Amino acid sequence: MTSPNEPDRRLSVAPMMEWTDRHCRVFLRAITKRTLLYTEMVHSGAILRGDAGRHLGHDPVEHPLALQLGGSDPADLAAAARMGRDYGYDEINLNIGCPSERVSAGRFGACLMAEPGLVADCVAAMAEAVDVPVTVKSRIGIDDRDSYNNLAGFIETVSARGCRTFIIHARKAWLSGLSPKQNREVPPLRHDIVRRVKADFPQLQVILNGGVESLAEAEAHLAHLDGVMIGRSAYQDPWMLRDADARIFAGPAGPESRHAVIDGLLPYIEAQCAAGVPLQRMTRHMIGLFNGLAGARAWRRHLSENACRRGAGPEVLQTAAGLVPSVREAA
Repeated sequence: MTSPNEPDRRLSVAPMMEWTDRHCRVFLRAITKRTLLYTEMVHSGAILRGDAGRHLGHDPVEHPLALQLGGSDPADLAAAARMGRDYGYDEINLNIGCPSERVSAGRFGACLMAEPGLVADCVAAMAEAVDVPVTVKSRIGIDDRDSYNNLAGFIETVSARGCRTFIIHARKAWLSGLSPKQNREVPPLRHDIVRRVKADFPQLQVILNGGVESLAEAEAHLAHLDGVMIGRSAYQDPWMLRDADARIFAGPAGPESRHAVIDGLLPYIEAQCAAGVPLQRMTRHMIGLFNGLAGARAWRRHLSENACRRGAGPEVLQTAAGLVPSVREAA
């Protein structure tokens, strides 16, 4: 089924394991209100047979927000998608792009690009189970199955069963011989392949992922594609997203300063600390906030040395921010 309220996918931040947790997403949402955010990938079994609340819980401020699932059992994925819908996620995404050996051994992630029929069954089951969009994130190919015909056949098969949006990492994946980190760097980027997919499947939403490092690059790609997903660049330099609402979504300007971001987060951080969440779990995502400004090194050092201490609270963040001269950003 197709939701009448599709998320605006012109710009999104990629799902990244051990990075885009709920604290990271609340932080990023303080910088950009419109950019679509994704959870870390969570296996359907972890939701169905584990602590669902730990995996699916999130703060309402995080929306628009998509849940990324891993798995290959259609019934399990449908049940997990239904739970994600019940938790209020705006989109359910199926990961067909992770190349790690552990993931492949579990028969999910990028290895499923070799089984388009199974992926189609998974998508059909998920789409039948929920009334929010079901999307797929893939590579352009795997191992020696890297021809354009293979990719086009995969998209044709999967789209026929209910997927209207494909997020494509513009690199192939080697399932053996390269680590996940190397798979993000060694195979060459082929943005042209993703543009060709959009040209050949104009009825589908096609989102580019891989190698996009600035809003200017994103804007250039949007001339040919429906959306752009930025990964590590947005995590390492989160302030780059400050102008996204105005430049990409034609909305109001972002926060007036990085210090304003910190001030706005203090109630959340205080509440989380009071609930027993260690401060470092939140501040680790903020290390790059002041990159490029005088005092950025002092900010990083203070957080690194003090946020890990037992009982550390919001005052650590305030003291660290005070080490950076306040700068009002241009509108």
